[in-house]
Amino acid sequence: MPFIPHTEADVQAMLQRIGVDEIDQLFDEIPAELRQVSLEAVPTGLSEMAISRLMRQRAAQDGTPLCYAGAGAYDHHVPAAIWQIVTRGEYYTAYTPYQAEASQGTLQLIYEYQSMMARLMAMEVSNASLYDGASGLAESVLMAIRLQRKSRLRRVLVPQSLHPAYREVLQTIVGLQDIALVEVPFDAETGTTPLTHWQAAAGEEVTAVVLPQPNYFGRLEAVDAITDWAHEQNALVIGVVNPMLAALLKPPGQWGGKGADIACGEGQPLGVPLSSGGPYFGFMTTRQAMVRQMPGRLCGRTTDLDGKVGYTLTLQAREQHIRRGRANSNICTNQGLVVAAATLYMALMGGEGLQQVARASLASASGLREALLQLPGVEPLFSADGVHEFAVRLPVAAEDFIEAMAAHEILAGVDLERDYPDLGHALLVCATETRTADDHARYVQAAREVLGG
Repeated sequence: MPFIPHTEADVQAMLQRIGVDEIDQLFDEIPAELRQVSLEAVPTGLSEMAISRLMRQRAAQDGTPLCYAGAGAYDHHVPAAIWQIVTRGEYYTAYTPYQAEASQGTLQLIYEYQSMMARLMAMEVSNASLYDGASGLAESVLMAIRLQRKSRLRRVLVPQSLHPAYREVLQTIVGLQDIALVEVPFDAETGTTPLTHWQAAAGEEVTAVVLPQPNYFGRLEAVDAITDWAHEQNALVIGVVNPMLAALLKPPGQWGGKGADIACGEGQPLGVPLSSGGPYFGFMTTRQAMVRQMPGRLCGRTTDLDGKVGYTLTLQAREQHIRRGRANSNICTNQGLVVAAATLYMALMGGEGLQQVARASLASASGLREALLQLPGVEPLFSADGVHEFAVRLPVAAEDFIEAMAAHEILAGVDLERDYPDLGHALLVCATETRTADDHARYVQAAREVLGG
């Protein structure tokens, strides 16, 4: 995006207008002993030409490896039209839609996003997004606690097969709020959490159940039976789902007899490229009866006095969040730019397009899995079926295997032993629609050389 700096004359004119002699006077309320006079560790500034060259050199150091790592961040194809549109000034620089009369385009886009996301999840209401999937889950748990005010023990069942980062963020955000997070172990043979494990963990009163679909290992949980059981315990069900796969699998709103109560997750698969960890966006959907406890903001569609269609914020204006003690959440923003990309992606792909991507990803992962299992010493880690991620047991440490494969310009997967030491030399591998048969052949050949060595 073009940047035009202020000239020295511009700066002096602005200072004169506000009645200040120099910029430092704008910060005179900061005690002198707290001001950093020099930044010795910061190098001298570079010119535009020099910094551009430096950044190109740094980018080239990353290379262009084949990506078979997933675990919550997925290498899907992003059509060129998505970011060609999103990086236009009217999208790229749009911030917050406080003034409806000046933000109709932004408000309509968010409204369309909410409509598509609610339909994808088979739920009734979606908010305008949250920071990421992990914080979205934490907000969902807090929302469930507010909805279950009669619950004395505030106990939430969380399966160990949930993404480790999600569990860490959940513990960080809600762990000190008098909420008990009870971990439910998964079955070592199937990689899923059977109903009997949930029943054993229930003990006394259960406020809510966190149910991933698929789980961290790419396994499919028995969501219908678990959802019905949770509702029998008067517990709310929080579904954590991959939105791309939701187009192919049964959506959370249709789980069991009544459906999940809240559905959340990471929206990155929908048109957001992998970019060194972000930015991503979290989505959250729920039922109309629960909307008053939903965090974030909602945009609505209405008509003005002349009968013309208009869009506006209909719930959770920023002023409410300033009253921290009464706010549903103190996080009062949405990921506008990446949500714009996701909205365009869903509109461009449509339901059929999302299903095609999901099916192609499943087929890609299945083909690679069968090929890898032909290598000596490579075994399936779990017996249950999965989706576009699968786990295998290696004859060597997964960390060493990943490092050796990197020398072949291949990101081989994610080391499961780091978070699940009991699984041994376990590797989580992901393949999406972007990986071809030639890519798989290159992976298998490199793996054969690494394991053979």
